[in-house]
Amino acid sequence: MANAKATRRKKIRQTIRQKISGTTQKPRLAVFRSNTDIYVQLIDDTKGVTIASASSKDKDITAQTGNKSDKSKLVGTAIARKATDLNVKEVVFDRGGYLYHGRVKAVAEGAREGGLQF
Repeated sequence: MANAKATRRKKIRQTIRQKISGTTQKPRLAVFRSNTDIYVQLIDDTKGVTIASASSKDKDITAQTGNKSDKSKLVGTAIARKATDLNVKEVVFDRGGYLYHGRVKAVAEGAREGGLQF
């Protein structure tokens, strides 16, 4: 059986996904956080496709120094840059069952500084 923490996150994630959905004009900014890295995607749920993605494993972000929160903020600005290239200005933020704190918050702040609205 999966541990209690993972089960709790899965239930929270399902509740969030029932409430929010991404469209072509306003895609969903989904966050996945692993122990070492963080990944974000812009998803159009009407078509079921990923429009753009960024992660802390990208070459330009890996080259930067700093802790995981600093790199998470860089991931947020990177996804915002890719979104503006695709003429996307507004997104729906999907924290993926994680608390809006630490690295998840850093991604959101980086995306806001990059020009995304949510």
